[in-house]
Amino acid sequence: MLTLFHAPGACSLASCIALEETGAEFEVTNVSFADGEQHKADYLRLNPKGRVPALVVEEKATESGILTETPAILYYIAQRFPDAKLAPHGNDFALAQMQSFNSFLCSTVHVAHAHKLRGARWANEQNSLDDMRAKVPENMSALFTMIEETYLGQPWVLGEQYSISDTYLYTIARWLEGDGVDITTFPHVNAHFKRMEDRPAVQRALRH
Repeated sequence: MLTLFHAPGACSLASCIALEETGAEFEVTNVSFADGEQHKADYLRLNPKGRVPALVVEEKATESGILTETPAILYYIAQRFPDAKLAPHGNDFALAQMQSFNSFLCSTVHVAHAHKLRGARWANEQNSLDDMRAKVPENMSALFTMIEETYLGQPWVLGEQYSISDTYLYTIARWLEGDGVDITTFPHVNAHFKRMEDRPAVQRALRH
């Protein structure tokens, strides 16, 4: 059995969409950030990082435990359910390209977004926090310009093959409006976003 610990609107949506795409049975447990559930003892015993997603895997005697970090969970889902074709299995270079893109989203784009509300991770002084917050629209615009011009194939991140990279990009693109960035300034990203919203798996995931 798979159980995904998820917070609506958070990066865990990418994993939720990927699970929905597989057609596998899984459960979703919502973690309320508003109530600070991610910092409470019960959740910290599961994920000491105090963040989402966390995926509890109880599939087999040899395959059980807890996975954290979006790129790792997405890769596990793609590998665990190869029939869903969420990764370019059999093409080592394309697989590495997918992982490169997901790493970029995780280590660079997500971090740029986090400077808006999570600045206390990096600074204490209010003027520093204000500067980081003010820089978010510029940084996110620059990063999505790079995605628009360099990374995004057509119709999907990897070109013709839909993959876990698409679930991840869509999830982060959902943050652009709140970051003060108009997604329509990026025609390819905007078209990708609309294609994603038409997918039944995305619609199901958004209901969790």
